[in-house]
Amino acid sequence: MSPFNFVSGEVLLIDKPMGWTSFDVVNKIRGAIRHYLKEQGGDNALAAKKLKVGHAGTLDPLATGMLIICTGKFTKKIDEYMAQEKEYTGTIQFGATTASYDSETPVEQIFSTDTLTEELIKGTSKQFIGTIQQVPPMYSAIKQDGKKMYELAREGKTVEIKSREVTISAFDFTRIALPQVDFRIACSKGTYIRSIANDLGKALNNGGYLSALRRTRIGEYKIEDAMTVDSFLALLK
Repeated sequence: MSPFNFVSGEVLLIDKPMGWTSFDVVNKIRGAIRHYLKEQGGDNALAAKKLKVGHAGTLDPLATGMLIICTGKFTKKIDEYMAQEKEYTGTIQFGATTASYDSETPVEQIFSTDTLTEELIKGTSKQFIGTIQQVPPMYSAIKQDGKKMYELAREGKTVEIKSREVTISAFDFTRIALPQVDFRIACSKGTYIRSIANDLGKALNNGGYLSALRRTRIGEYKIEDAMTVDSFLALLK
């Protein structure tokens, strides 16, 4: 008897590796599940081709961590999972800015970090806690006139991006070793941690970009309970 019922629906907690897009993970898992179902034969084999598999919340390729993947009838719950609070850990690099607000693109401007102190950073970060207006990065998957923003950015085009309301319920620092700081953030759906890094740099009259990011929680689901892609694939053998 199979431990999985992918057609009725499964919720898979996957630890996304660095360098993979969220679609890469879904595509890999969908292909493996379909192959698995075909080998089961009968109704499972018939259902394999049309099996739905989707994720609840994109992670950038350079980020790692929690990706909730739903299969079969549970794909109807994706919006429910996406709406839940997320928690992240990561590193902000002060003293420089990039167009993507992370290390995907080259450094554009360099700033002295001589005036930055632990007290100044912690004090300034408080303005980001609560419900705030945030402008997403130009390098994002938000669509404008049918095209993703990052596609327009790579074409050298700039467009006005509307701010959106997001809620930051926690913003703590776990290590301050200037020009880098490690942080923990708990936030609502739609929050761009890259924008927080960039906006905090601006608020400090400095530059800042995200140099590392890991999603550690979605709602009640914690990264400690997640599987790697390889460990999930091994369960299907």
